[in-house]
Amino acid sequence: MVGGLPDSGLRRTLAASSATRTLEGLGTLHTTTGRWKLGLGLALTTAALWGSLPVALKSLLRTMEADTVVWYRFTVAAILLGGALVWRRKLPAALPRKRSVWLLLAVATIAFAANNVIFVKALGYISPTAAQVLIQLAPMLLLAGGVFVFRERFHRGQGFGVLLLLAGIVLFFLPRLQDLFSSLGDYAFGVLLVVLAAALWAAYAMAQKQLLTEYGSPVLMWMIYASGAILVLPLASPSRLFLLDGVQVGVLLYCALLTILGYGAFAEALAHWEATRVSAVIAITPLITWGINQVAATVAPGYAQAETIGISSLLGAGLVTAGSALTAMGKRG
Repeated sequence: MVGGLPDSGLRRTLAASSATRTLEGLGTLHTTTGRWKLGLGLALTTAALWGSLPVALKSLLRTMEADTVVWYRFTVAAILLGGALVWRRKLPAALPRKRSVWLLLAVATIAFAANNVIFVKALGYISPTAAQVLIQLAPMLLLAGGVFVFRERFHRGQGFGVLLLLAGIVLFFLPRLQDLFSSLGDYAFGVLLVVLAAALWAAYAMAQKQLLTEYGSPVLMWMIYASGAILVLPLASPSRLFLLDGVQVGVLLYCALLTILGYGAFAEALAHWEATRVSAVIAITPLITWGINQVAATVAPGYAQAETIGISSLLGAGLVTAGSALTAMGKRG
């Protein structure tokens, strides 16, 4: 997903039409070993990693701008992933020749970079849990793109899942409706930023889906990280690194590594367990974000703030989780 938020919508789309071509070159992703316990553990690890990201990112915003945080994440990911591809001799031998491929790469890179920057900026206005709940709109928008652009089937179970998710978002933000509609204050602005980030992620994921017919996933992600780092560099202030304290430097490194670690755990989970089941587990990410934020606020109160969530918001987060899971698993109907 976001910010590398990859989630149920992308996995559902990848499993849809032309899946054989799309998954070509992704190694063991098409193979299920049946070791469901290992798959479950890896899926939970993925959810924990992705759930911790908004909490970690928000703690950096006191000292470092969103553009700089994203530049460091992209740069480290590009260096590490590029090194691994060089070691395995998997880097592409030549630049793309088709104009359509260049166009799709531009769309994927710009949308992915903008998604990351805008999502991090939004964390300056709303809580990590609220951002994580709202970013679940991304797979729903991707689902719509899959139906209208790629002509994929839309099942009744998925439709019910979308309704649950939307109802959950409304219920979650019910206590803040006055802040959202009375005036365009900071909280409402943060919500709008996350909605924009979700739309950008869906655009990136649709471009990525088509590009997977040309490149394997690791090569494609390296190209996007490297191009994104170049794109964000004029907006970044790398020297801000020296203003971070020791804890924040560790958090920044964790954020930079998290994308590779999260996707690695996700890929391994798919190798051992069905994609729909992995998707359903990862749908609990918003609840994990809330839990991690509460723990972080207790352990390191100077870097995280506890969130008070009422019954309606908690039920809303539960509906968002159920809706995301149902949409991922709604293959029949």
